Amino acid sequence: MRRYAAVRQAVAWCYRGGSISAEPRINDRIRVPEVRLVGPSGEQVGIVPLAKALELAQEYDLDLVEVAATARPPVCKLMDYGKFKYESAMKAREARKNQAHTVIKEMKLRPKIDPHDYDTKKGHVVRFLKQGDKVKITIMFRGREQSRPELGFRLLQRLASDVEDLGFIESNPKQDGRNMIMVLGPHKKKTEAMAEAREAQAARKAERQGTTDAPSEGETAEAPADAAEAPAETPSEA
Repeated sequence: MRRYAAVRQAVAWCYRGGSISAEPRINDRIRVPEVRLVGPSGEQVGIVPLAKALELAQEYDLDLVEVAATARPPVCKLMDYGKFKYESAMKAREARKNQAHTVIKEMKLRPKIDPHDYDTKKGHVVRFLKQGDKVKITIMFRGREQSRPELGFRLLQRLASDVEDLGFIESNPKQDGRNMIMVLGPHKKKTEAMAEAREAQAARKAERQGTTDAPSEGETAEAPADAAEAPAETPSEA
C-alpha cells in the first residue's frame, strides 16, 4: 500500500507541473544515514556514515554522487560530477554521430527505358549502394506493357548484374499490381561506408591544404636565377 501511495503522490506531483528528475542525487540531496562509499579511483572504502562521506568529498574537493540508489545501503562514489556529465554527453553525442540508420532508397524505371536514362538511373543506384543504403527498384508498367512482365524481369536482372560488385538481390523481383519490385542490398555495411566517406573527406582536405602550401611557379623560377648569379660574382671580386 505504501508503494502505491508513493506512485500516486508522484503522479499527482507531475500533474501539478512538477517532474521526476532522472539525475542521481548528489551531496546534500542524499538523505540516508549511511552509504557504501567508492573512492575517486574506484577503490572500495566500505560502509560509512553519510556525514563522513560528505566530509571526505569536501576534503578531496569532489562531489558525493549516489550511483546505486536501490542498494542497501545506497552506493555512492566520490567524483567530479560536472566533468562526469560533460564526458557522458560527449560520448552520447559521438555514439549518435556514428550510429548507422538503415535507409531504403527508391528508383523507378520503365520497361522500355532509353539507354541514356538507364545509365543515369544505374549511376544513382551505384551511389546509393556505395553509401551503404538499400535500393528498392520499381518497374512501372502501363497499358499493354502489363501483358509482358518478362520485360521488367529482364531489366531488373540486367541492373542487378551491372551492380553485383556493390550489391546483391535481397528481395527477388515480384509483381505488385501494375509494378514489379526488387530490393538490392549493399555488400558494405552502413558504418563501413560512413567510415570510408570520412576518410575520403579527410584525404581531400589534406590534398587541398598541400596544394595551398606548395610554392607557385614564379617562386620556383626565381630560385635557379639567384643560384646562377651567385657564382658569377666570385671571379669579379678576385
